[in-house]
Amino acid sequence: EVQLVESGGGLVQPGGSLRLSCAASGFAFSLSYMYWVRQAPGKELEWIATINRGSTTKTYADSVRGRFTISRDNAKNLLYLQLNSLKTEDTGMYYCTRTYPITDPISRGTQVTVSS
Repeated sequence: EVQLVESGGGLVQPGGSLRLSCAASGFAFSLSYMYWVRQAPGKELEWIATINRGSTTKTYADSVRGRFTISRDNAKNLLYLQLNSLKTEDTGMYYCTRTYPITDPISRGTQVTVSS
């Protein structure tokens, strides 16, 4: 059974930072591209970052490029997202996924709230 468990969200002021983690199990993590997506209140799901198997290719949505960094640890089956220079519009639920569009049941996610 595929399991993805996100953590690390919280309340942060504009300009602040957070580091999100995603613990993966039930599939060959090291052989999978991985993705971070988010959903702001009242909005559609938005893809924000992709990382390939060997971490040699990372792609970002325009809205987060230069502020967010995706990374992974294949030995530990962990995916990360470093969020810097956070803005109020970054508020939302953040999810990790092994496919995009998402084909697995949606995971719990981790809430990021950027507010002063």
